[in-house]
Amino acid sequence: MTEVPHVFDRAAVLAHRARAARGFAAHDVLFRETADRLADRLADIRRTFPVAVELGARHGITRGLLAGRGGVERWIEVEAVAGFRPAVVAEPEFLPFADGALDLVFANLALHWINDLPGALVQVNRALKPDGLLLATMFGGETLRELRQALLQAEAEIEQGAGPRVSPFVDVRDAGMLLQRTGFALPVVDAETITLTYADPFALMRELRGMGEANAVALRRKSFSRRATFLRAAEIYAADFGTADGRIPATFQIITLTGWRPAANQQKALRPGSAAQRLADVLGAPEHSAGEKAAR
Repeated sequence: MTEVPHVFDRAAVLAHRARAARGFAAHDVLFRETADRLADRLADIRRTFPVAVELGARHGITRGLLAGRGGVERWIEVEAVAGFRPAVVAEPEFLPFADGALDLVFANLALHWINDLPGALVQVNRALKPDGLLLATMFGGETLRELRQALLQAEAEIEQGAGPRVSPFVDVRDAGMLLQRTGFALPVVDAETITLTYADPFALMRELRGMGEANAVALRRKSFSRRATFLRAAEIYAADFGTADGRIPATFQIITLTGWRPAANQQKALRPGSAAQRLADVLGAPEHSAGEKAAR
């Protein structure tokens, strides 16, 4: 068996999520926006989903955002900590659902603190019925690039060394290959960027803490950083990325994943060369064989 990498401190992840549960509604702007966008995608799929599970449901905002959209008949909220009062307390790495029990798994910003992401996706695939749908968002590699750069530079200057301050995130290409590797059919992956602005980097860090997104990287520094380091990071952030009105931007790259559990009657991609119409006919252009150059 392949050993699971220990990238994240699971106890810290759960502690951060439990702390955030007490006041998450005051810090849910990003989660609400991504949930709404994901709900729009679900509404575009013309079919019903008798049993749907939402992983990482937080305070249950997605149920309200759906408001009858998406053909969902039964919506089950799952969270890793009890403080959010979900229907089921469980982590994505340890799903309690029987094989073939679900029609839809909806996971909004719920998969990026997982050590065994391939294993979690395999579990999701098994829990879905044939032709069941996974619809998920994750943070991508460009997320918090400004904060990462400012902290790394400040630590290098003040403390003569830098530890990991921001979670390593998956990129679009890796996400697509991951869906295929874990058995999903018709995988689709795309990315978009949401930029939020804050009064200063300290306001951004308070927001991340309130979201339950504080640093939980296993190799993070366990000791407190110097106050001078954070002050220098704030200077760098403002100088390199600050806006004209004195605020600072924070980039969140959102990767959306869509995949289906394979089914016998599922739509299949066409074999190479099996198209019923030539591309040249569609484009109204002459066709040239391989290696043949068009006359100038």
